[in-house]
Amino acid sequence: MNTFTEENYLKTIYHCSLNNESVSTNQLAAAINTKAASVTDMLKKLAEKQLINYTKYQGVTLTETGEKIALGIIRKHRLWEYFLVEKLHFKWDEVHEMAEELEHISSIELINRLDQFMDYPKYDPHGDPIPDASGQFKRQELKPVSALVIGQAGIISGVGDHSPAFLQYLEKTSLVLGARIEVKDIVAYDHSVVLLIGNQTTGISREVAKNLLVTL
Repeated sequence: MNTFTEENYLKTIYHCSLNNESVSTNQLAAAINTKAASVTDMLKKLAEKQLINYTKYQGVTLTETGEKIALGIIRKHRLWEYFLVEKLHFKWDEVHEMAEELEHISSIELINRLDQFMDYPKYDPHGDPIPDASGQFKRQELKPVSALVIGQAGIISGVGDHSPAFLQYLEKTSLVLGARIEVKDIVAYDHSVVLLIGNQTTGISREVAKNLLVTL
C-alpha cells in the first residue's frame, strides 16, 4: 500500500516525463513545490519499493509497476472530474481540488463501476484522456493556438493550464471545449492573437494562446 504522498509523487513524475525521458530532482521540487532535499528522500523510498529507477544526478523514470500505479491515479482523478461536472453539475474550474482528494480512494471496484455508470467517457471536462481499466487511453493530436497561422481553424479540445483563474477566463470569453475558433490575426509586437468565435472576434494574449489547445 502506498501513501497519498507517494501516489502524488508517482503521478507528478509521470506528468513531468511526458516531455522528457527522465525527470530531475529540481523539476520535481518545482512541480510539487517543496525542497530538493525532501524530494531526494522520497525518491529513495520509491526506489526501495521498485516503483522508480533512480540514480543520483541522473534523473528519475518510472518502473512498469510505478507507471501502472500513476496511470491508475490519473484514471481515478479524471473520472471523478467527469462525474462532478456531468452528474453533479459543478463547473470545470471547481473540480480539480475535489478530484485530488477522491483520486486516492483505493477501491478498484468502485472506480470500475463509476466508469460503467458514466458509459466509459474517453475525456475529462478539460479534454484530457481518461485511461481505461488497463491503463490504455486514446491520445488526441492537439496543437496550441500559438502554433497556428492566420486563417487556420480548429475546435477547442483541451487546456494546458488547469488553474481556476485560467478556466474562469476561458468561460467568460466563450473559449470552452467544443467551440470552433479561427485565427484572424497575429500581432507582431507581442504575438497576441485575434480569434473569430462564431460571429465575434476576441483578442487573447500569447500566454493564453500557448495554453489553449485545439484539434484541426
